[in-house]
Amino acid sequence: MLKDRNFNTMGIFKKDKLQIINFQSYGSATRLYVRGRAIEDENIDLDQKGIFNLMQNTWKRFETDEIKNAPIKITFSNGETVEGVTDNDGYYLIDENIAGLQKLANDEGWVKFELSFTKANLKREIILQNRFPGEMLIPSEHAKFGVISDIDDTILHTGVVSSLKWKVIINTMFKRATKRSQLEGASDFYSKLHQGKTGDEANPIFYVSHSPWNLYRYLELFLKSNNFPKGPILLRSMASFKMRKKSDEKPQKQKEISNLLKSYPDLPFILIGDSGEKDGDIYQEISTLFPGRIKAIYLRSVNHSKRMARIENLFVDFKDIPFLMVNKTAEAIDHAKKNGFI
Repeated sequence: MLKDRNFNTMGIFKKDKLQIINFQSYGSATRLYVRGRAIEDENIDLDQKGIFNLMQNTWKRFETDEIKNAPIKITFSNGETVEGVTDNDGYYLIDENIAGLQKLANDEGWVKFELSFTKANLKREIILQNRFPGEMLIPSEHAKFGVISDIDDTILHTGVVSSLKWKVIINTMFKRATKRSQLEGASDFYSKLHQGKTGDEANPIFYVSHSPWNLYRYLELFLKSNNFPKGPILLRSMASFKMRKKSDEKPQKQKEISNLLKSYPDLPFILIGDSGEKDGDIYQEISTLFPGRIKAIYLRSVNHSKRMARIENLFVDFKDIPFLMVNKTAEAIDHAKKNGFI
């Protein structure tokens, strides 16, 4: 939470500067859908080496001081503005119908804008002269399909199936994003899917994970460092980890995927995940809820015999949509070629 540090008035402690972090999101020619968070700047350097620095940065990522109920403003390249406000956890979601957004997009479909605090009495220093970069993706009209991909153990070695998730903790705390390993050939496969069969389709890639938004910049740097196609990264808030889920409530990942399919009703999708968690179950249900919208499902094999057996049994009668259990990326590339995706 944003702390009221009384010692600041005495000069004992200096207040941290303020910042706005925009989470790359997605919209359409008439819909602005922008998410992000306003927090104190903790001077996190994701390239710092050394165990102490890595642990300190991990602590800073999760011990965030949010800027609650703060008015913010989006300014587009044509001078138009849209206003919003952060919630009690510092997050903002601006979801409005605005015409003409497509005209502001580049060839890949990205709309660039600036974010800023609008409340003059914050009485805090703001970094970057209160001008924070933001982007939103509008899928290209040349796109033939979209790709929705999991991250953990699908493109990033994580260790989700390890006992007590100890590998997840070690990998996140003690490894820099630039030193994390992608699964072999994953970025090449995704680049081919992004380019499509003609090479210039600009098929949008959406990265969806159960990880918290606190890891957004970490995952963004991993994707960039490993040459994955740029795409929105959709995570979840820490509050959702604490809330007890209702028996009939769907996982956050499934909600995000459903929202994507509803946002682009004319665009079919390829779903990519792994066989370690619930991706198979989620993807099957999505294909049932959105008939005719899923072009293929790829699930990475994980080193866990019981989970592998469960997934194989889950898909044994799955015949309507091309499905592949992926042991090596070359198999997925060959399958995608045969099906005319690349």
